[in-house]
Amino acid sequence: MKSLNIPKGVQRVLFRTLNTDRRLMWQKQFDTSYVGFLRDGAQWLKDNSDIKLVGIDYLSAAAFVDSVATHRVIFESRKLDDVEAGIYSVHCLPLRLLGAEGSPIRCILIK
Repeated sequence: MKSLNIPKGVQRVLFRTLNTDRRLMWQKQFDTSYVGFLRDGAQWLKDNSDIKLVGIDYLSAAAFVDSVATHRVIFESRKLDDVEAGIYSVHCLPLRLLGAEGSPIRCILIK
C-alpha cells in the first residue's frame, strides 16, 4: 500500500486489480481467489491515509481468506458515528443478479 504513494487528503480510492483482467465479474461462479484486502492492508490504510471510501473490482474489498478480520478493521474505523445530523440522500447500490430475489448492496450518504 505504501508504494502506491496515495497523497494525503485523498478520501476515495477505486482499485483496479487482476480481478478485472481475469473477468471475475463476468463469471457465473463465485471465485474465492479474487484480489482483495487483507487485515494488514486495511489497517495500513486506516493508520496512514485519509481514505474514507474504498472500491474494488469484485464483490468484496476484503480477501476471502481474511474476510472477517479485514471487515472488522474497516468497520471499526469508518462508522457512522462521525456523520453530522442533517438531511441526506441515501443511495443503495445493489448488484444486478438475474433470477435472484435480493442482492448485497452498498449504501452511500450524500448531503
